[in-house]
Amino acid sequence: MANGGFEKDRGTLKKLCPAKQYGLTCEGAAECPEAQGIRISLEEDRRIFTPIDRSSYKWKRAYNKRTAVERVNSRLDVSFGFENHTIRGMEKMKVKCGLALCIMLAMALGRIKENQPEKMRSLVS
Repeated sequence: MANGGFEKDRGTLKKLCPAKQYGLTCEGAAECPEAQGIRISLEEDRRIFTPIDRSSYKWKRAYNKRTAVERVNSRLDVSFGFENHTIRGMEKMKVKCGLALCIMLAMALGRIKENQPEKMRSLVS
């Protein structure tokens, strides 16, 4: 089924017939019970059915942002050693994480200025 959008007033995802949605001809369209499409309530399973349909481009862009943030978190944990730390206190931890993020940005900026954009995410030369 093709993505038909989110109906906020009903709280449902709308799924449409792919043939109808993409302008294709379908031999069984006359007797198809789902020719007008179906609605799936978000209450069915909130983890699977979200207001942004998982098959949409909007979902892909949002999930790519999440993946990028997870890569930064992993770099903080593994490369900068925050996974096994002995830092006591939230303020000290915020300062050290902020410094680590500044270092990552400075290294990326340096790589771009040196015309090495392919090495922008690399911590070593």
